[in-house]
Amino acid sequence: MSIVITNLSKKYGAETIFENFNLVIKKNKITGILGPSGAGKTTLLNLCSGLEQPDCGTIAGINFQSISYIFQEPRLLPWRTVRENLRFVFKEKSIKKPSLHDADIDAMLELVGLATVGDHYPSELSGGMRQRVSIARAFLYPSELLLMDEPFSSLDCALKNRLIDDFSKIWAQDKRTVIFVSHNEDEISRLAQEVLTFSDKPVQLLSREIRV
Repeated sequence: MSIVITNLSKKYGAETIFENFNLVIKKNKITGILGPSGAGKTTLLNLCSGLEQPDCGTIAGINFQSISYIFQEPRLLPWRTVRENLRFVFKEKSIKKPSLHDADIDAMLELVGLATVGDHYPSELSGGMRQRVSIARAFLYPSELLLMDEPFSSLDCALKNRLIDDFSKIWAQDKRTVIFVSHNEDEISRLAQEVLTFSDKPVQLLSREIRV
């Protein structure tokens, strides 16, 4: 099964981002997307998440009730602690889900290097720490589709390398569908089984590379 994008068109004012764009993304794989800044990569994630709607065309094969999204800029509830932010997504999602235990949260905070800040508020954390909370939240929730927009860009090299390795291990357990956008070829090459390269606007698929 696949996510199938057919005759997709999207404009912002007079600027055309996609025009009659077609793409097939394999499910249960990590698909990485490379391309110049402003080339429509984030727009594609927003369209796949349902945050934006296409002007024309269709996106089929997505359960919009089962999506996790790691944004380039962390989006946390400022009035809730780190631990409460991780638990909140389980309360809000409407699909059937397993129970989330304190031990699960503690293990995930340990994994992302935040074991000591579970009771802190987002305002008390650095930008990189807030992004790690966003990553932990996405890892915890067993969605069918995970969208990642430059998730490691605000992290130092050592932590980024560790999280990439840990992400690969976590993904191997459930093999959910992942669409991962980055301008960093090293990140893409380490995570993705399939790499797509986009042109500048209006977006065209320049290449598709399958990696083992």
